[in-house]
Amino acid sequence: MPRTKEASQRIREEQRTKILQAARKVFARKGLAATVDDVAVEASVSHGLAYRYFASKEELIYALVKQDIPEPSAGLQNVQDMPGTPGERLNFLLSEFVKSRQHPEIYLLLGQVLSSDMAPPGLRELIHQRGLALQGVLRQLIIDGQATGEVAAGDPDQLVRAIFACLDGLIRWAVYYPDQYSDHFPDASIFLRMLKP
Repeated sequence: MPRTKEASQRIREEQRTKILQAARKVFARKGLAATVDDVAVEASVSHGLAYRYFASKEELIYALVKQDIPEPSAGLQNVQDMPGTPGERLNFLLSEFVKSRQHPEIYLLLGQVLSSDMAPPGLRELIHQRGLALQGVLRQLIIDGQATGEVAAGDPDQLVRAIFACLDGLIRWAVYYPDQYSDHFPDASIFLRMLKP
């Protein structure tokens, strides 16, 4: 009995997801020197199937970045428009950001893209722009929280850099001590304490 259109679509989506999950692991482990063939092996799919979904390594990397680092405008605007005090919105944003770091593979890939000459053209700028958007919202919440007394006084740019430095350090921890990473991953409240007056 032939498959329905819906069943075929579901299978295609499952295969694509499987390939993207494998790519996340392979690029985190091997860096940008990894190939689509490496991803196919990790995903336990044929090389031809992997290439049917992603014609090149660059296309695969773009798909990962776009999936894991979505367009910042809507989500970040929602945080700014949420009800509550600036401190409560800051708490929400940092909690979500820290949660996302519990799965370090995408951040390892982003770090490699930002520091490698092998990065696909334009991808470094895309990641940079999305990072700046996040930093801008975080900075504004810090300024607003300082005005309400919920956030410590100080240069908001330095506070943003301190938070990002800590979070980036967690990713290095994942590389050097993967067994300890999930067991001792800091709660978002630890980062929030850095900002308390």
